[in-house]
Amino acid sequence: MSISSALSAGVSGLAANSARLAGISDNIANSSTYGYRRVSTEFESVVIGGSGSGGQYTAGGVLAHSGRVVDQRGSLVGTSNALDLAITGRGMLPVMSMTEMNNLGTGNAPLTLTRTGAFRTDAEGVLRTSSGLVLMGWPANRDGTLPSVPRDSTSALRPIVLNANDTYAEPTTAISVGFNLPAEATVGGSTATTSSTTIEYFDNLGASRSLNMSFVPTVGAAGSGRSNSWTMEIRDMAVTDDPATVADETLVGSYTLDFNDAPGGPLGSVTTLSGGAYDPATGQLTVNAAHGPITITIGTPGGASGLTQISSDFSPTNITKNGTAAGVLTAVEVDENGYLRGTYDNGMTRLLFQIPLVDVPNPNGLIALDNQSYQVSPESGSFFLWNAGDGPTGSVAGYARESSTTDVAAELTDLIQTQRAYSSNAKIITTVDEMLQETTNLKR
Repeated sequence: MSISSALSAGVSGLAANSARLAGISDNIANSSTYGYRRVSTEFESVVIGGSGSGGQYTAGGVLAHSGRVVDQRGSLVGTSNALDLAITGRGMLPVMSMTEMNNLGTGNAPLTLTRTGAFRTDAEGVLRTSSGLVLMGWPANRDGTLPSVPRDSTSALRPIVLNANDTYAEPTTAISVGFNLPAEATVGGSTATTSSTTIEYFDNLGASRSLNMSFVPTVGAAGSGRSNSWTMEIRDMAVTDDPATVADETLVGSYTLDFNDAPGGPLGSVTTLSGGAYDPATGQLTVNAAHGPITITIGTPGGASGLTQISSDFSPTNITKNGTAAGVLTAVEVDENGYLRGTYDNGMTRLLFQIPLVDVPNPNGLIALDNQSYQVSPESGSFFLWNAGDGPTGSVAGYARESSTTDVAAELTDLIQTQRAYSSNAKIITTVDEMLQETTNLKR
């Protein structure tokens, strides 16, 4: 009977608009929630009978389908915390709950996703949000390099734990020098005056050590003019417990330097007497210091940098080197490529973790969880771990949070429409009730 189907259609309308009202309420309540994804409710008509119903129409009603619009992005809001993270584009941050972290065994880490988070270290150094979402990443090797990891598995992901007392020292492996040697010191008949300087370097444990570089001019007979030749000796200074004790020196390299008379007094040639061989293509030589080899760049033959010889005083013009003394971790930041780097009080910066971005074919198919987090489902498709900025993913933004995707004005407009539609469907039920009452009264 058509009047009965009208009653069913009205009831389905009430249920559908109730579902829409629930979504609107959730959206408005979370309009200030960072990373919140609005709920969208879509209506679909229900058809009963069809062309074979003999011309009699039966009302089918309406069905409501609610789901989160996960692929919609909110605007970024700047903050003052370096570890407030958001994503400028597609992708999600890998996280896990504190409960899962505490129960983590040897298997794959459970994967939960989020778009943004205010991460802080807790008393144990775990980088987490106040709601208990722990940020995950790939740990770097001690030397700052990243191992090869699978991109379709969470087996290599680890909770990010930062040690506030972490110390790091980098040994010196390369030194570049620029010295001017006094040309007049090689004039025949003059007194051979040695020029020398000491260069600090750091061993494997961050201890300060020294290399002494001395330059002895080759002096010919009186009236023979400038020889433009020097003997360079490199000595490694031994470590002593008593500062008043003169340190022993170990000769680690000896070389004959010949300079040209060309403008600027460039290096002409280098002859190796002892120590590592000199490479004229790179201008480098290698000596064996106490902790291992150190490559020293003195300049290429005919080059404008490195060692020169002009008529001026001996002067170091440039000394650069790598390596640092031991330093304590003072700050961490995440760059746009998802690299979490630590800064130490010795000025050293080192890569600690890489935070990948997770992407799935259908973000709207993800399962929504508490705290603006999601899990992969059959509807979302399999996940893949990308480097931030590669493939379809965007970059990581520090000092930023992603705002809610709720538009309050639009939600209030939908609220008015839903209220009117609900009242109209209630009116249908009232009308059907009155019509059925009239039908009942026909027997009187």
